[in-house]
Amino acid sequence: MSAPSFPDAEFVSDVGVQPDAPKENDGPGFFLDLLGLAAKAILVAVVIKLLLVQVFWIPSESMYDTLEVGDRVAVNKLAYRLGSVGRGNVVVFDLEPRAAESLPSAAVRTVAEAVGLRTPQSDLIKRVIALPGESIEVRDNTVFIDGVALVEPYAIWDGANPAFGPEVIPEGTVFVMGDNRSHSRDSRIFGPIPQDRIIGRAFVVLWPVANWSGL
Repeated sequence: MSAPSFPDAEFVSDVGVQPDAPKENDGPGFFLDLLGLAAKAILVAVVIKLLLVQVFWIPSESMYDTLEVGDRVAVNKLAYRLGSVGRGNVVVFDLEPRAAESLPSAAVRTVAEAVGLRTPQSDLIKRVIALPGESIEVRDNTVFIDGVALVEPYAIWDGANPAFGPEVIPEGTVFVMGDNRSHSRDSRIFGPIPQDRIIGRAFVVLWPVANWSGL
């Protein structure tokens, strides 16, 4: 006896498989999922910005040619919570204490900075040249630390520069200078900066790709 044959449609029906019914809420559900993913991405960016790494934009030529105008650099915000400031480090800092702001204003600013819609305006980027307790002097386009000439392959001296010092760096502060020495507003003008105003250490140029390098 030959085995009975079953029409394909009947077989599919017998095993309980039915064509998917259209879902009326596919449209709104998709957009809600998309908004949820965007919110999570922003939250992750804010946490990273507050605790770990922040990207800064270079607005001037004061660090040329180590950094060029428009470069984006990544700054390690844990660097000096886990270690100490060293000579030659490129650091981002607040020149003045940040003004008090309301919680909503701080939240909006933090989110905008985290997602790249706003660049902090009060932050400067320079290189650490002298440490607490050291004596610094600048003469003949050369920096002297405790009377010894500092070797600085990164520095550009454009013409004659005014002499400075000698000056002893107070405890809890560091002396910073731009690599483009004749075109930099730095500690020669505004004095040593308190270490507690240092936001972090710049460690890599992220953008443009052609300028990618470690710092």
